[in-house]
Amino acid sequence: RTQDPAGRRPSIWDKDSKARPTARQIHDAIQLLMMDIPTTAPIESNVLVPSNEDTPPHFQRRPDEERLRLDATKGERGEQQQQYAEYRPGSGYAGPLSPPPGTQAGPMTPGMGTASGNSNPGMEAGVGAGGNPGPLMEIDEVVSVRDQEAFAAKHLPEVGHDVKDFQVYTWQLNNWKKLDKKLTSDEFECGGHKWRILLFPFGNSTAAPNDSTVSVYLDYAEPKKVPEGWHACVQFALVISNIHDPTVYTVSHAHHRFIAEASDWGFTRFSELHKLFHPQEGHSRPIIEEDSADITVYVRVLEDPTGVLWHNFLNYDSKKETGYVGLKNQGTTSYMNSLLQSLPSTKFQQKMIPTESVALALQRVFYHLQISDQPVGTTELTKSLGWTSFLQHDVQEFNRVLMDKLESKMKGTKAEGAIVKLLVGKMKSYIKCVNVDYESSKIEEFTDIQLNVKGMKNLYESFRDYVAVEMLDGENKYQASGFGLQDARKGIIFESFPPVLHLQLKRFEYDMQRDAMVKVNDRHEFPFELDLGEFLDSTADRSKPWVYKLHGVIVHSGDHHGGHYFALIKADRETRWLKYDDDRVTPVTDKEVLEENYGGEVAFNGLTRGNQVPAMMRFTNAYMLVYIRESAIDGILAPFTGEDTPPHLKRRLNEERLQLEAKKCEREQQHLFLTAKVITDETFSRHEGFDLATFDEKNWSPFDLPSFRVLKQETYSAFKSRVAQHFSYSENQFRLWVLVDRLNKTVRPDTPIPENEPTLTVEVIRNNMATRQNDLPLYLDIIPDPSKPDPPPQSIMIFLKHFNPSKQTLLGAGKAYMLRTSKFHCLLKEIKPGMIELMSTHVSFAQSEIVDGDVICFQVDLPEKESQDLESQGLHSNANYFYKFLQNRKDGT
Repeated sequence: RTQDPAGRRPSIWDKDSKARPTARQIHDAIQLLMMDIPTTAPIESNVLVPSNEDTPPHFQRRPDEERLRLDATKGERGEQQQQYAEYRPGSGYAGPLSPPPGTQAGPMTPGMGTASGNSNPGMEAGVGAGGNPGPLMEIDEVVSVRDQEAFAAKHLPEVGHDVKDFQVYTWQLNNWKKLDKKLTSDEFECGGHKWRILLFPFGNSTAAPNDSTVSVYLDYAEPKKVPEGWHACVQFALVISNIHDPTVYTVSHAHHRFIAEASDWGFTRFSELHKLFHPQEGHSRPIIEEDSADITVYVRVLEDPTGVLWHNFLNYDSKKETGYVGLKNQGTTSYMNSLLQSLPSTKFQQKMIPTESVALALQRVFYHLQISDQPVGTTELTKSLGWTSFLQHDVQEFNRVLMDKLESKMKGTKAEGAIVKLLVGKMKSYIKCVNVDYESSKIEEFTDIQLNVKGMKNLYESFRDYVAVEMLDGENKYQASGFGLQDARKGIIFESFPPVLHLQLKRFEYDMQRDAMVKVNDRHEFPFELDLGEFLDSTADRSKPWVYKLHGVIVHSGDHHGGHYFALIKADRETRWLKYDDDRVTPVTDKEVLEENYGGEVAFNGLTRGNQVPAMMRFTNAYMLVYIRESAIDGILAPFTGEDTPPHLKRRLNEERLQLEAKKCEREQQHLFLTAKVITDETFSRHEGFDLATFDEKNWSPFDLPSFRVLKQETYSAFKSRVAQHFSYSENQFRLWVLVDRLNKTVRPDTPIPENEPTLTVEVIRNNMATRQNDLPLYLDIIPDPSKPDPPPQSIMIFLKHFNPSKQTLLGAGKAYMLRTSKFHCLLKEIKPGMIELMSTHVSFAQSEIVDGDVICFQVDLPEKESQDLESQGLHSNANYFYKFLQNRKDGT
């Protein structure tokens, strides 16, 4: 593109082609050039501006959307409403079109996080830390970074929270290529806090060691001076712009909850450095020009009325922040948790629940909700209902089952009829003839009302639909007794509403086209105050207004196939609304109670319906509403005190709580302890089977194999003193042997614990002498002569078992210290289960490889006839056969 010598019009040609362009090509090229004029370039009066008549058909666009208008007097580009494909300022774009003029695209995905590289674990995008907008957007005009109002409107989308303070700060940087690797701007104040810009002009080496990337963050300047629990909720935009032309820039925006542990937030990959030094498509000058650039930050400090805006909940304490605790989710029990959380708030209902079976489990939950500092479990309640924690249920179904169970348990108690008094209303179904005096009616009780959502704007319309009158006429006339076929009105009218009114919104319906149940996510509004007077029969008692206050909203998030429930509860007249989401309880605003649970369309980033993409439907919406009659609120929501819990129930529940706390403490300290199990001669004498005893806890009682819970750092002398006291021995009457697992899978005494090292700890003994074992198995060896505490020299300790063929028993018969060189007569040696060897009488113990702890079995030698008689009865005539029997029995089990 050049100017011709006369300076009248641009001349256009393909410099690489000898062929001259056609008139159509020239016209099309001019159209494209017109869209590429720099925003700061003066527009000459002799520049060709084609009219619509001159524009080829494929360039004509709707005037209100995509026409390019030039303002010659201001010398700036006017409004351009061309639709760009998913353009994200500062984060690149998707699609074939260019970014909007006046804005250069940043990196495709700027890495959002702290300067230290943390992405703030636990925060969800758009919740804990917002990023650039993702929906399709229309770019209406090019703005200057210095036009604060217009720039903020374009690049800081509304997030639905009140603004406490708004400030803009610009930092000019020169000699960019010579800047330090890290630098900060001067401080500025916004919202009562001091802030600064943190810049890594060549990339943050900690998080992304890449010198081709610019990293920039908003940094809180005084993180070490803030009090405990300090936070600031901030929405901000970071901009790098040309110092001469502030319409040439790259921008990224975010929102973040600044805390002392996460005091900076921004973009590690804000922009590729080389793009800042070169003009990008649609621009004649770069962002960094003459080695200089402006960095501007737009900061909005937002109000946080709930105290949990964009909280990551990593160290959140529900009891401390709200005074309430939640309920543990067993897996799929959010339906139960959401309803149960609404019941304790109706204190009258809690007081009337009896104290046995299902009711006891429910009272236990309520009691712990009052006194516990931690989320309360509900396992016992689901078991008492016969429900599994892995099966999802509908909250209305659970409500009806629970109320039926409670009502049956209340029969015959002083609380009988309390459910009816609190939760049951009456309605009349009627058919009334138009032309004759005849009416057929039936009065029924109800515990909840199911209201249509589809096609209904709000709760009042749903009630009017519920009581709408249907005309029975024409071919559908009513057969009135004694009057024949008559025109009639058919409908429902309410006789009374209960003090606590449960309304179920019919969010699920059958879709004939899909042949499946689907969720109705239509918008349906409900008020904080509901006047039901118009839906009552004319004969109803109106001495008190039928005005109800919203007490609870049970919300379903998901679809027909599955989802999650949570509850929004207002505990009394004065307290704020709280959100009970399983084990977490948080404050919420009125908007979160109403607007965010109406259902309907979701607007993106504050964009209006006229300029947003086709809206998505909210899948999180109100499913059940709990209203309390205003005249009864004070009695129903009366404070629940300790005196309201029966003394016997309180005593029982406190004992259970203390036991659970003790077990929990024991589990938490388990790593500090080990278990020492002690075998005695008495244990051996009663044991029938292999080894000296069984260590399978299923097959022995604590009396058979005494166990000691021992601190790992306890000294051996202190531990031995405890053992002596337990068995009523003096410490010099016994020694303790460590039992080891042999390679042949037997457990036998191996080495006596040395008595000359009193400071030796139990853990050292276990690690050095009883390897491959978590516990410490010991054998208590009685010393016949305390004056000779050590075993005889050159001796071994062997254990003897006696097989009694007539009784078919194999029991321990004691132990003996034998010289290694001694010989013996016919004995069976117990090597391991399944390996029993007959011992030779002509060799010594040493030659038979007998060592400490080995077991030798003996029996009376039977005559051949006695052996045959036993075997004919299916009995065992010798120990070898009996051992095989024991082995087979063990293998069979």
